[in-house]
Amino acid sequence: MTTSTPSPLDPPQRILLGPGPSDVPPRILQAMAAPTIGHLDPEYLRVMDDMRELLRQVFRTSNELTVAMPGTGSSGMETCFANLVEPGDEVIVCVNGVFGTRMTDVAGRCGATVHKVEAPWGETIDPGAVARALAEHPKTKVVGIVHAETSPGAHQPLEEISTRVHDVGALLLVDAVTSLGGVELEVDGWRIDACYSGTQKCLSCPPGLAPVSYSPAAFDVLKNRKAKVQSWYLDLSMIAAYWGESRVYHHTAPINMSYALYEALRIVVEEGLEARQARHLLNHQALRAGLEALG
Repeated sequence: MTTSTPSPLDPPQRILLGPGPSDVPPRILQAMAAPTIGHLDPEYLRVMDDMRELLRQVFRTSNELTVAMPGTGSSGMETCFANLVEPGDEVIVCVNGVFGTRMTDVAGRCGATVHKVEAPWGETIDPGAVARALAEHPKTKVVGIVHAETSPGAHQPLEEISTRVHDVGALLLVDAVTSLGGVELEVDGWRIDACYSGTQKCLSCPPGLAPVSYSPAAFDVLKNRKAKVQSWYLDLSMIAAYWGESRVYHHTAPINMSYALYEALRIVVEEGLEARQARHLLNHQALRAGLEALG
């Protein structure tokens, strides 16, 4: 057998104009190159504590259970469903694009009976349709929805849908992978019970972590489960102990990726959420106007 010498790593400099990954500022790349330390090192624990506070500011929440899960945005989706849903639970998922479809798959793999509320790609979900589905399925435990569907670019009316969900005592689960840090998102103000995101979109960070926030009501559901969470790696009851005061070891954290998210969140807070959202809106309007001018 012959072997060849691998080529040296030399990624080209690209301008990333897709929905993600997005361009990463040099400041974040420099943070990733900082020395790797242990996942229980006092300095790393300080970074974790500060990162939780930064995440709360960006999510607009006071939720105690606000952490960064290892993995990309899809691990956030799995985390939220796996911890809330038990076999036999009824779940409504709003579908108007790829990631709503993925939600139905993930919820089904957790053993849920899934009911879909659908809208054509490019259109938003009708809150009235959600209310009708809740009336038809009164035992619904969780309603899942993608805040800003990547594929069609549809931006959901979350406040009105949240009201319909909480009127019947269900939990609202929101995918904010595309929206966190780029458009208005009020986890507490809109009564979102479980929210997850990714690092590689509006946070301008490399992919690799999934910010997650659980409301007290969602955390109570987790603590009162009849069965263990099906995923050991994504079990928030154990991960909360690692991020909390007890610091019980659960997994080896992705140290340098945490540095990157920490620095990315610092940049968001320095710019200000409102200013950042206004910048994203202005760029969106300019792109749309240019495309319309081209026909």
